[in-house]
Amino acid sequence: MLLRTTDPFRDLDRLTQQLLGTTNRPAAMAMDAWREGDRFVIEFDLPGVTRESIDLDVERNVLTVRAERVTRNGDWQMLANERTRGTFSRQLVLGDNLDLDRIEASYDAGVLRLVVPVAERAKPRKIEIGSGQDSEHREPAAIEG
Repeated sequence: MLLRTTDPFRDLDRLTQQLLGTTNRPAAMAMDAWREGDRFVIEFDLPGVTRESIDLDVERNVLTVRAERVTRNGDWQMLANERTRGTFSRQLVLGDNLDLDRIEASYDAGVLRLVVPVAERAKPRKIEIGSGQDSEHREPAAIEG
């Protein structure tokens, strides 16, 4: 059996951490993001969340992630309540250099992983330089009317 003593100061501290978050435990879903070559990878920690409760939306260049951790239904009694429950939401403003039509998403072991490729127009490319003889100066065609 789990025994817990009541400490009003500890309960107040826990409530403050849940509402405002801390450096080690933010109120929003924790996230890491990095670049791997021609793609950006974003991972969100969502332990205890089912894949079906995760909702991803992209509107213009804003990515919205919503997830819900629900309480258990049935005949049970809460003995300790330290994990936040409810709906979590986070928005990211993504740059114009990303291809938002080709975002890939996967969810495994409580981690939501998004892979966002760099848009073709934003990738570095070589520009061929022609000689002056290659480009002839042409007079504009006369418009007949």
